[in-house]
Amino acid sequence: MARVIHVFRQPDRFIAGTVGQPGDRTFYLQAVESARTVSVTIEKQQVAVLAERIGSLLEEVHRRFGAEVDDRVEDDDVDAEPLQVPVEEEFRVGTMGLGWDAETRAVVIELLAATEGEVDESVVLDDTEDGPDAVRVFLSPTEARAFAERADRVVNAGRKPCPLCGEPLDPEGHVCPRQNGYRRSEED
Repeated sequence: MARVIHVFRQPDRFIAGTVGQPGDRTFYLQAVESARTVSVTIEKQQVAVLAERIGSLLEEVHRRFGAEVDDRVEDDDVDAEPLQVPVEEEFRVGTMGLGWDAETRAVVIELLAATEGEVDESVVLDDTEDGPDAVRVFLSPTEARAFAERADRVVNAGRKPCPLCGEPLDPEGHVCPRQNGYRRSEED
C-alpha cells in the first residue's frame, strides 16, 4: 500500500487539543487547511516534547542564520478554540520529525504513523513512497511559537500535581508514596 503524506503548506490551524476529562484525556494534533482537516492521536509526553523542541529549534535558527524568531507570543496569536469536530483519528503518531526550511523560512513538523518495527530515519521529512503515513505541516516562526504555547497549556490543563511527589491528584484522593500511603485529597 502506498504511503499517504498529508501536506499543509499554509494551514489555517495547527493545534494540540484533547477529548475527555482530566485523567482520561486523549491528545490530538489537528491540521486544518480550507475544507481539509486531519487529526492524529498523540501521547501527552510527545506533545510536551514537540513544544519544547520547537522552542529549541527556533533559538538555533536564530543563532545560526540570524533569522528573526520572536520569543514572545501574544495571547491573541494563540488559538484558544476547541478541536474541529468531528474528531476522526487518521493514525496514532509514532515518530516525529522537526526541521527548518530555509527557502520558505518555515518550521516543518512531520508526524509519522506508529509502526510495528523501527522507522528508517531516511523517510522522516522525505517524500519516499515507502514508509508510514505522515502529516507534514509548515509553520511560520510566529505560528510555531503560538502552537508551542497552546501545546504547553493543553498539557498543563490536566489534574493538579501532588505538591510532594508530583503525581497527578485524583478527585477521589491520592496515595502519595512520599507520605507512606497516606491518602491526600485536593482539599488537604
